[in-house]
Amino acid sequence: MQESFFDTPVKYLPGVGPVRADILEKEVNVRTFSDLLHYFPFRYVDRTKIYRISEIDHSLPFIQITGHVTRIDKVGKGRGERLIAEFSDGTGTIKLVWFKGLRWIISSLKPNTEYLVFVKPSLFMGRINIAHPEMDMATDENIKFASGLQAIYPITEKLTAKGLNSRGIARLIYTLLQMAQGKISENLSPDLISKYKLINREDALNDIHRPSDSEILKKAEFRLKFEELFFIQLSLLQSKIIRIEKVKGIPFPVVGNYVNRFYKEILPFPLTESQKKVIKEIRKDLGSRKQMNRLLQGDVGSGKTLVALMAILIALDNGYQACIMAPTGILANQHFKTISGYLEKLGVATANLTGSIHRKEKNIIYQKLSSGEIRVCIGTHALIQDEVKFKNLGLAVIDEQHRFGVAQRAILRKKNNPPPHILVMTATPIPRTLAMTVYGDIDVSVIDEMPPGRKPVKTYHRYDNGRVQTYNFVTEQVNKGRQAYVVFPIIEESETLDFKNLLAGFNFLKQIFPDPTYTTGMAHGRMEAGERDDAMRKFTAGETQILVATNVIEVGVDIPNATVMVIESAERFGLSQLHQLRGRIGRGAEQSFCILLTGKKLSNDTIARINVMCRTNDGFEIAEQDLKLRGPGDLEGTQQSGIAGLRIANLAKDGQIISLARDAAMELLKKDPHLKLPQHGAVAVYLNDIRIKKTDWAGVG
Repeated sequence: MQESFFDTPVKYLPGVGPVRADILEKEVNVRTFSDLLHYFPFRYVDRTKIYRISEIDHSLPFIQITGHVTRIDKVGKGRGERLIAEFSDGTGTIKLVWFKGLRWIISSLKPNTEYLVFVKPSLFMGRINIAHPEMDMATDENIKFASGLQAIYPITEKLTAKGLNSRGIARLIYTLLQMAQGKISENLSPDLISKYKLINREDALNDIHRPSDSEILKKAEFRLKFEELFFIQLSLLQSKIIRIEKVKGIPFPVVGNYVNRFYKEILPFPLTESQKKVIKEIRKDLGSRKQMNRLLQGDVGSGKTLVALMAILIALDNGYQACIMAPTGILANQHFKTISGYLEKLGVATANLTGSIHRKEKNIIYQKLSSGEIRVCIGTHALIQDEVKFKNLGLAVIDEQHRFGVAQRAILRKKNNPPPHILVMTATPIPRTLAMTVYGDIDVSVIDEMPPGRKPVKTYHRYDNGRVQTYNFVTEQVNKGRQAYVVFPIIEESETLDFKNLLAGFNFLKQIFPDPTYTTGMAHGRMEAGERDDAMRKFTAGETQILVATNVIEVGVDIPNATVMVIESAERFGLSQLHQLRGRIGRGAEQSFCILLTGKKLSNDTIARINVMCRTNDGFEIAEQDLKLRGPGDLEGTQQSGIAGLRIANLAKDGQIISLARDAAMELLKKDPHLKLPQHGAVAVYLNDIRIKKTDWAGVG
């Protein structure tokens, strides 16, 4: 493209001006000619045929006809007043009806003028009529504009108020396309265009907005989706190549005393085959001279922490320190309790560094980290404070990595020179297509096997009228010595949301589980951190039998005796969130139960979510379904990665194109990693332009 032209502010496009430009930017982020050209339709209406009135059937979705207004009558009074026009094309007559803007319509309709009418026909009193038709004079220009498949654009109320409904947007883009003729340059190499049978870029952009038929539309969509996904992959993969060239890793050649003693003497249960496979992948990374940058995916309870511990032991065997950064104090404390228990047996000094620790204790930890006396530190964001200085940090583990920003992770990298190896973990399974796109620049390991002895959680759906039976079941389980979670979506009663709230629920449950027979606790995000941690501690210690909570318990709580979870107003939670919550139970040998309580009126998407939860415990299947139901823009971690801003590709539907685009990017970079060859000039220029405009496709940062 001629960038100077396409970087022109959209206010200079005929028909826009400063006011409309301001609305376009605020409502749909369209600032330049390029933004408008890439503001793609979300569906199309077939306008390839002009019907005769004698052919019209009320079952047709949309029709367009040409003809003349032969008569106009205003009928009714007050709110019932309406305008009826007879419209004829020589093969028949049909009625056009308006209920609003009658004065303007009467003044705008001209006698002896041929009109092009587009609308959905309806049946009233046994006769076909057309309400509020879309009408234009049947000039050659208007017929040309309305021919083929008509693009329908996403719009908002504020856009419509400024005359920018879908048709108004289409008019602007039509004007821009005419101005842009001959200015849209190619950004892919000839060999890519030939190999993947892509149409040229100018045709694709014209055809996506104004396709003459469905086959042409398919070719345009494929070209533009491929292009978008190709440049994402190219940017990520080239960044990985540059990082490997520039950043030399710390070699960990030794697998020695710490690893061997732990494996032979302390390991509490045999590793699964999946854990063994992942540990081998990590060992290979750490033994090379490249800096490890690996994502470890594993469902809740799959044993990621044990794998991370094995990686830490390799760092210790090679004389380096290690750290684990968790997003919450609760999770950091959980990791510290588990890992320090193992490391104490090996004589390794550990520390827990969170925001709630007193300054005096923090200063002691700072000094011991700097001297190397503390070998392993587990903490929260407190780890990236300036005061924290390691003697020789060799490995940094980041848990629930999507909760940290790119800048925070970058600070952790700078805690050593050369930078430490990075292992990021997530208990939120990522669909394959999303992993290829969001995390295209890092290596991915997956634990897809649960430890032996774990029983799948049984999940049931109950409506509100089954609440009594539900809590009778909870009472039975608690009387057997088990513990239960009851989760609510909000803390206090809302005037706009008709969902059960936590505070009212807590009082209700205190009646069902009265003191002193039962002990009921509460944990939510608005409590003071110390108070909330104390509530969690009591539940962990078994002092509390029922914990009423919000999703603060989503991560970081591992209580084998908790075997029941009731999720109130389950329709209020996303699929991935429901799965994460359910992962808090089923941690022991006893059978666990999750009960989803909802109201009667449920949307189709909600029913689909509930059905998936009841059908499977497989986090990866759930993640795929979540992507299909919600789209990537709503999934945790995608927004900060820039992927939520995809303009035309759909990660839930375009998996095959993602694979093709990734293969194409890998093949190109294999031949020309720095895009120096002449045939890749257009690709290099476009990729550089993307980076200048700061399109952030970095997965882990």
